[in-house]
Amino acid sequence: LWIKGHNFFASFIRAARPEHLSPTVRQRSKRMILDSIGVGLVGSTTRVFDIALRYCRLYSSVAVSSVYGKPGVKLSPTLAAFTNGVATHSMDFDDTWHPATHPSGAILPALLAASQMLPPNTKPNGLDFLLAFNVGLEVQGRLMHFSTEAHDIPKRFHPPSVVGTLGSAAATAKLLSLSSAQCCHALGIAASLAKPLHVGNATRLGLEAALLAGRGMEANPLILDDIPGCSGFSAFYSVYQPKPLSAPGEHHEFLLEKQDIAFKRFPAHLGMHWVVDAALSVRNLFINYAGSFSPSLIRTIMLKIPVSKYINRPFPSSEHQARHSFQFNACAALLDGEVGLGSFSESSIHRQELRELLDKVVVEHPEDNVANFDKMYGEVALLLHSGDVLTGKCDTFYGHWRKPLSKESLLKKFRSNASHVLPEEKIEAIITLVDNLENLSDSSQLACSL
Repeated sequence: LWIKGHNFFASFIRAARPEHLSPTVRQRSKRMILDSIGVGLVGSTTRVFDIALRYCRLYSSVAVSSVYGKPGVKLSPTLAAFTNGVATHSMDFDDTWHPATHPSGAILPALLAASQMLPPNTKPNGLDFLLAFNVGLEVQGRLMHFSTEAHDIPKRFHPPSVVGTLGSAAATAKLLSLSSAQCCHALGIAASLAKPLHVGNATRLGLEAALLAGRGMEANPLILDDIPGCSGFSAFYSVYQPKPLSAPGEHHEFLLEKQDIAFKRFPAHLGMHWVVDAALSVRNLFINYAGSFSPSLIRTIMLKIPVSKYINRPFPSSEHQARHSFQFNACAALLDGEVGLGSFSESSIHRQELRELLDKVVVEHPEDNVANFDKMYGEVALLLHSGDVLTGKCDTFYGHWRKPLSKESLLKKFRSNASHVLPEEKIEAIITLVDNLENLSDSSQLACSL
């Protein structure tokens, strides 16, 4: 049986209404929006963002959309989406869902840019904006759920570069009130076009796909189906089984209702949070044992982690590599008692005492520790010269969907991130805008506040 997933998605996008959003979905998505803005703001201080911004300013003839952390700077809508998407993922600090992808960064910049490009009398209100955001989440989540392969940490490609583009197209199509046929073509265009740049391109290409569909461009209507001879979305996931997605009715349950999001406490790959919490746990045991943290007493540092090649980096030499190294993050937590923005600076990465700890690391891959953000664990054991062994283990880190950040912790993270580029009064104004998003008469107020 061939499933017409493409048309099901288009009908869903068109039929979704604000009343379909439960209080839980509204609250969770507003947490995601606030966190994503904060991550984008601190990301606007990075070198990769600066390069992307300078590039985009060369080609922005119709400059109407705001840029994170740059008051007074405007770009064309698609380039603003791209630049802000790059900012969001520039530190790998943005949210993570299950199955594994970074959902907010691929949607929010496109919606912020689109909200500012529309004429004053057609501006979507805050509730429309919130609905479009959730439509983009839903499409990404459903696509990921169609493949059992997607449930594990990705091996072959970065998911936002694929599902993020389609989520952005769906969200923007909803915000622009495209017809069902246009929604269908927007998804087809986005799928056909198909590490920081991935999220930037995803949100930009999705926005462009919706704009092109709105102007009459058409695309292969079978692109999201599982049909022999059609090289569509199934080219990315070898096990891909699309299922019908009915138009939302009175009792529709969005995926965000069932599957909450993970928020990162520090800017690194999500898998690092397990080993950091395990390392912090064993560090406390070691200090109680020895009276202080004394690396000379340690013979071996044993990490028990899942098999995942791109985050198994014994001796990282750059900021990007350090953010994706189990070994580095465990040793940084052991040495400093915390991991934060400063942990990934060049001076921190190349410290002699950190390198000495890295020399002591041995890695094991237990069969029961699978590369899946819903099932994995991190274990750090210190084998001492005395013969004693101290062990710390983390099954669920603080910030994971099973142990969500409190409102206070999320606000603390946002304020810290935003303070790098915005004054306190603007930071508090953004918090208020997001908290009352569904009551805004003009959703572009949020983009203008950046």
